[in-house]
Amino acid sequence: MKAIYPGSFDPVTNGHIDIVKRASEFFDEIIVAVMINSKKQYLFSLEERRKLIEDSFENNKKVKVDTFEGLLVDYMREHNYRAIIKGLRTVTDFGYEAQMALTNKNLYKESETFFIHSQEKYSFLSSSIVKEVYINDGKLSNYIPDHVEKALLKKIQTTKND
Repeated sequence: MKAIYPGSFDPVTNGHIDIVKRASEFFDEIIVAVMINSKKQYLFSLEERRKLIEDSFENNKKVKVDTFEGLLVDYMREHNYRAIIKGLRTVTDFGYEAQMALTNKNLYKESETFFIHSQEKYSFLSSSIVKEVYINDGKLSNYIPDHVEKALLKKIQTTKND
């Protein structure tokens, strides 16, 4: 069975990577689907986010990366996917994600959402926190892979020079 793990991944974190690795123990293929949301302002472009994720899973043949814009269920219907993977960190995440799962089920009755709780060490981690820590010269080695940190350094330096 194939499953889709949607998100903005700006940037991908060790928490995201952990959820995908754990989910791949139960699913034959995981599609990490990078969202395009025109209302959001991203640090990394869509292609940069895609490449960072591909590099994160270069040794995991079960993981594929794709991009989409619009409703997740439309993308799922088009590609014949039924399983959605969502990572949960907090009770607040659960409230929002449960609402989204019910909406997705209402729009696409064949869909099922599988919640995977984050490990405790990632329970506070988000892409927003990573960017905030980085901007304030904090240490990121426990939060993101090395290649993501290098890309973040390059991106921040480029932004500062513009």
